[in-house]
This record gives sequence, structure tokens and C-alpha cells, in this order.
Amino acid sequence: MKPTSQLRRFASIGAILAAAFAFSTMAQAAGPEIVAGPGADPDCFKPGSADTKYFQWPAKKGPYRIALANGFIANDWRVQMIRVAKAYADQPGVKEDIKEFKVISVGEDIAAQIAAVNNFIDQGFDAVIVNANNTAAFGGVVKKANEAGVVLLSFDNVIDDPMNIQINVDQKGLGVLAADFLLKEVSADPAKLLEVRGPAGQPVDAARHEGFHEALAKSGRKFDVVEVVGNWAPGDAQKVTADAIAAGGNFDGIYVQGGSHGSATAMLDAGKFVVPMSGETENGFRMICNEKDLKCSSGGTGPAQSSVTIKTAIAALKGEKIPQVIALPTSISYSKFKEGVDVFPALAASFFAGNNFEACNIGFTAEEIAAQSGDNN
Repeated sequence: MKPTSQLRRFASIGAILAAAFAFSTMAQAAGPEIVAGPGADPDCFKPGSADTKYFQWPAKKGPYRIALANGFIANDWRVQMIRVAKAYADQPGVKEDIKEFKVISVGEDIAAQIAAVNNFIDQGFDAVIVNANNTAAFGGVVKKANEAGVVLLSFDNVIDDPMNIQINVDQKGLGVLAADFLLKEVSADPAKLLEVRGPAGQPVDAARHEGFHEALAKSGRKFDVVEVVGNWAPGDAQKVTADAIAAGGNFDGIYVQGGSHGSATAMLDAGKFVVPMSGETENGFRMICNEKDLKCSSGGTGPAQSSVTIKTAIAALKGEKIPQVIALPTSISYSKFKEGVDVFPALAASFFAGNNFEACNIGFTAEEIAAQSGDNN
């Protein structure tokens, strides 16, 4: 009996040690440590506010495997966003830190995007970047990434969870800026405006819409706002704008979240009125504004924020302190647009300005971007 008791005792001790080791491993991979700032490269990784917390992961030896899980590709912004991400990953001084850069676009299916991120985590990627189809649906993914020691980052349409790194411009503020421009340029009171929105359910659309209407309401003036969905795509925006005008819409101003040159073309083709327009940073929109001497504001989120997110991921993997919320500068310009700076007549209408983030030492030539594809790899 005594040997059996000893064996049982040793087995119990072994089980306790194994459990302790497993718990210790889980604790080490339970996500980033929350630390005091300041963080690394504060000019680039600018905290969202004075209350922003800082993350720090244990340093890993590179090069790293990094994945980008995009949602839909309904417009050229998403294509260019992927192209500049690939271009950045291929630049000298960056590519040495990247063993593999994987991109997948899943469409508007939220479940498919969640599955794609989970697959990247299961495959052992060091960092996963997400442009989320839904801000509230990724809580389980964030938890899984942190338990696995994977750095999870979201940008543009950010994941609404305080345990992932969020990188974005002030999307609501862009709606406010659009409204401020139209409030300045439109004298009619009451006035009728056309708002060409993005895809239904997209967080960026909701934020810009909210900012736009809040600013209008605060003005104290009366506005009748007709809303149509242009999906941030020039063809869709042109059609819904043309339909709204054909239905008897005589508008005093137009706000287009994306696909701006499509809406401008529809307005000019209708020949009923020419009014101030606030649009995105599409090159084609700015060219039309210059050519037709329109009153325009053009602001948005540069596609190269994907590159800032890659830079952030590498810094986090190297053990640097990173703000949980990183605020990118808002890009906005007004007509007339300066050639070679704000507008590029030699480039395609679908080209988006805002590909350089000087504070992050991130910039691209048109040739670098054109050499990449927006496809999955």
C-alpha cells in the first residue's frame, strides 16, 4: 500500500505542477501589460487623449508574420488601402522585419471576417490587423488573440473593445467638417441638402452621419436633408444622386461620404443647379471641382493608415510601449486644389490623396502603389 500511496502523492504533485505551469503560461499570454506612458515614437503613435492607456507585450524576435483581415471591397479606397499596406511591407527598413504579410478580404459577411481572424490566430501569426465589418462583434476574437499572445489591431472601422489597439482619424469630426463647410457656403434658410451615405451598418458611415447632423442641428438653422446610399462607390453615388435630382430634388448643397466624383458628375449632367459640395479625398472629385470651378471641401481618411497600423504592430512585437488608441491626423483641403499637392491630373480619378504620414516617416510614390494589387495573397 505504501508504494501506491507514494505514487499517488507524486502523481498529485505532478498534476499540481502541471496545472501551475499551464496557469503561468496562460497568464503570460493573457494579453498586453498596461503600463505608464509615454510610449514609443510619440509623433507617430499619438495617443487619442490624455487618458489613453498604454500597452506593452513581451518582446518577440523577428521577422514577424502579420495578417490583414479586410471586410468588403466596394470602392477604390479599400483597394488602395491594401496596395499601400503591401507597398509599405515591401519597403527597405520594413521588409526585414516581416517574414510574411498576408491579406484577405471577406466581403460584408461579419461571421466570415471573424472566422478569418480566428484562423490567423490559430495559424500562429504574430499580429493580426482588422478593418472591421462590425465594431461590436469581435469581443471573442480580442480575447482569443490576447490569450494566444497575438497583437490585435484595428483601424478605420475599429473594434469596440478596450483590449485591442485602435488606430483611426476622428470620423465623427469629418462629418462635422463637412457640415461646417456647407453651413458657410449655403446661405438659404431653410435649406435642402443631399447626403450621400456609405454602406448601411458600417461604423464609419454612422459616425460621419452623426457628426454631420449634430453640426447642422447646433447651427440653429432649418435643413431638410434627403439621405441616399451611395456605398462609397462612384457608380452607386452617381446613380442615387441622379435619381434624387430626377425625383424633383433641387438641392442647396451636397455631402458625399465617398464616391464623390460620381455625385459631382450626376449634378453637372442634370444641369439643374450647381451647388457647394463636401466630399472625400478622391482625385477625380478634386479634378472636377477645379475644372468646373465648384466650391468644394475634400476630406477623409488616407488609405495609408493601413501602413501606420503595420508600423504599430512591428513596434508592439518588439516590446515597445504603444497607446491603446492612436489618433491620426485628419486630411481636409478646399478648392481650388493645388496640382501636385492636393490633386494629381496625371493619375486616375479613383486615386485617393492622403497616402503620406510624415510624422510616421511613411510615404509612397504613385509607382510604388501601382506596383501592388488589392487582391488576397
